[in-house]
Amino acid sequence: MTEQQATGRTVDVVVTYDGERLGGTGPFPVVTRWWSDVTEIVAHLEALLGVPVVVLRLLRAHGGDGGRDGSVTYHAEALRRPRDGALREDAAGAGTDGLLGPAALRVDWATPEGLWSALTWAFGELGGGTAEQVRTWNLSGVFRMTPEDGRTVWLKTTSPRFNACEATVIRLFAAGDREFVPDVVAADTPRRRVLLGHVEGVNCYRAEPDVASAAVRRLAAAQAAIASATAPQGLRDLTPGTLIDRLPGLLDGEAGRDLTPAERAGARRLIARLPALIAELDACGLPHTVVHGDFHPGNWRSDGRRIVMIDFADSHFGHPVLDGLRPRDFLDDRSWEHAADAWVEAWSALVPGSDPRRALTVGAPLAHLLYAVRYQEFLDNIEPSERAYHEGDPAGEIRAALAGG
Repeated sequence: MTEQQATGRTVDVVVTYDGERLGGTGPFPVVTRWWSDVTEIVAHLEALLGVPVVVLRLLRAHGGDGGRDGSVTYHAEALRRPRDGALREDAAGAGTDGLLGPAALRVDWATPEGLWSALTWAFGELGGGTAEQVRTWNLSGVFRMTPEDGRTVWLKTTSPRFNACEATVIRLFAAGDREFVPDVVAADTPRRRVLLGHVEGVNCYRAEPDVASAAVRRLAAAQAAIASATAPQGLRDLTPGTLIDRLPGLLDGEAGRDLTPAERAGARRLIARLPALIAELDACGLPHTVVHGDFHPGNWRSDGRRIVMIDFADSHFGHPVLDGLRPRDFLDDRSWEHAADAWVEAWSALVPGSDPRRALTVGAPLAHLLYAVRYQEFLDNIEPSERAYHEGDPAGEIRAALAGG
C-alpha cells in the first residue's frame, strides 16, 4: 500500500521493552523513501534482535522533504526481551531521552498498549492469524493481517480527534458504487479501527490518461448518486461556507507567522472575497455530497480491470470540486488534461445545466484554503516530534490559493 522508489533515507532506532530503554541501533539504510514506511525497519530489527518488534513512532528527522528521505530516528518496542549485546547504549541517544516519555497528543497506535489493543481487536475479529506492520505515522497505522484461511486483510487505525470513520464513509460511497470501494471486514467506529479486504493491483501514482479519466468519472457518478442537502450522520460538514469562520484564526496563528506581511495582507483580502467566491461556486450548479478529501492517484488501486479508491480518513460532506482538483498536483500535464475533461464531461451529464469547468477555476483557491485548514488540524492534534510531517503545509496552501490555485 506504499509507493517504493530509490532511497535517500537512513534510519536510527531507539528500542524499549516493557517500559525499559534498552539502547539503540543505526544508522542503516532502507530502500523505501517515506518516513511512515516501516516494513524494512521491522525486518532489520527482528533479524538483529531475534524477537518480534513494532515501530511506534517518529522521534526526529533531519534533512529530507515532504515526509521522505533524510536521516530519521524512530522509537521501536521489542515484544520480548532481545538477546544481550545486540544494541548500543549510546546509539541514537542524544536528545531522545525526553521524547520517550508520555505525550498528551500521542496517538494510540504509537504506544505499546494502544497498538497491542488494536491488534488484539483485529485478531479477535479474524479468529487469529499473523500481522505484519507496514506503516506508522501521526495519521495512521497499517498492518497486513493474514487470518488462518490465508487471505489478506488490512488493519488501519486512525485518530478520532480529526479523522473520519472510514467504515462509515465506505458505506456511504458503496450506496453510489459498491465496486469502487474496498470491503469492510469489521469496524470499531469509536476507536477509528477498521479491517478492510485486500484490493488487487497497484496504487496508481503514475496514472495514465485512461486510468485517471476512469477514476474521476467513477467518483463523479458515485457522488451524484449520494448527493444530499445536509451532511449524512457521522460525517463532518466542510462545505465551502465553513471556511469563513475558520480562516481568520488560521492567519492569526502559526500559519500566518509563516507568511510574509504581504502574503498575510493578500490572504486577508482573499478571505474578504470568500462569500462572493462561494456564491460563484454555488452558481456552477454542482451538489454537495460525500467528498473523499484526498482523491489523488496514490489513493486509487487498479489491477487493469477494476479501479478502487482507498484511504477515507479525510472524507467529509462538502463540494465535489475538491476531489475534482486533487489529482492535478499528482499527474503529468497530459493525464491531468484528460482527467479534468472527464470530470467536466461527467458532471455536465449528471447535472444538466451545471458548469463544472467553471467550478474547477472558481474552486481552486477555495480548495487550497480548505487544505490549509486541514493541515493545521493535523498540526494541532499531533505530538511535537511528528510535526515534521506537516510543518509549513498550511502556509504553503495559502500561498497556492493566493497564486490562484
